[in-house]
Amino acid sequence: MNEPVDITLYPTLDGYQIGVLTLNSPSSLNALSLPMIERLRVALNEWEQDPAVVCVLLQGAGEKAFCAGGDIRSFYYQKQAACESELFAYARDFFEQEYRLDHRIHGYKKPLICVADGICMGGGIGLFAGAEYRVVTEKSLFAMPEVTIGLYPDVGASWFLSRMPGRLGLWLGLTGARFNGADALGLGLADHAMGGQERATLLPRLARIDWGKVPKDQLDTLFSNTQAAVVSDLPAPVLLPHKERIDALLAGRSLEGVLARLGSARFEIEQGEASLALARETCQRGSPISRAILWRQYWQARRQSLAEVFADELTLSVNCVLRGDFVEGVRALLIDKDKSPRWQASQSGTEWLDAYYCWPEGIHPLRGTLGVGSAEQ
Repeated sequence: MNEPVDITLYPTLDGYQIGVLTLNSPSSLNALSLPMIERLRVALNEWEQDPAVVCVLLQGAGEKAFCAGGDIRSFYYQKQAACESELFAYARDFFEQEYRLDHRIHGYKKPLICVADGICMGGGIGLFAGAEYRVVTEKSLFAMPEVTIGLYPDVGASWFLSRMPGRLGLWLGLTGARFNGADALGLGLADHAMGGQERATLLPRLARIDWGKVPKDQLDTLFSNTQAAVVSDLPAPVLLPHKERIDALLAGRSLEGVLARLGSARFEIEQGEASLALARETCQRGSPISRAILWRQYWQARRQSLAEVFADELTLSVNCVLRGDFVEGVRALLIDKDKSPRWQASQSGTEWLDAYYCWPEGIHPLRGTLGVGSAEQ
């Protein structure tokens, strides 16, 4: 049986090694599980301390996906089989380990290259967003579709969505809209592009770098060349051309006002606004709890550090499992597949949301433990 993450070392021409991490569950589109998270964490920790390892490459197996998100079906089965205290422990452990890994990638001390060839959603974006070299291809397809499953954009998305141009990050969170590699470059979520066929040549090219002499300059040159070679093959952006319209639709600080404006908007299909209409429908079908959390997190995270964001997200995600719509969303979308989730009714005001920001019990495992530069980022 194959390991869920393939871990190898690739020799460079000057005697160093490149660590290679390949998410190895193509049948599930490399959905991220706890065993995968643990293997990634251990390898990254070891390689960061090993002077022979000069660079890390993170990629996905297969032709369809880098990582389509977290292995969330497990939460439904846990709720059916476990008592509430066991469900709490499972949710706490899963999200804590995932967020520690994501935060570690953001602060990794060696060049970390992540290639999002194919589908990259949810937990996959959590891995991708923190890499020093974030590479897209002509097949890259991104989304943060958590509103459709009763969660909210987590894995640090509160932080990076709130820092995107205009209201585009808010749109992506509220609607789960899909976007491509060209969009990711324009949004600041990606740094470089390369052709999907060139993935096979990436390691040999990295191996030819003189790692003893300013490798960052050589990496910049390498990826400048790969981007120049593929720029004509990248599909046109699907999100960026609508920035002005999206900014107008999402103007203001009232969620209720924005939802009302969005609901009454007229989209001109013949003028290329079909994707906006589809995104609105997804938003309207989503969980009211998810929309409310996303809205609050978007504005709050603009003033927070990345570590503070991950600590809040851990509290929110555990509460979405225990008291929110998450398990019901997983049931409707992935278990029974009836696509008819029974969301909890909308509540007036915002006081009810405060309970989602309260840690359920015991000591919060991330508060004060994600200091940059610590051994357990």
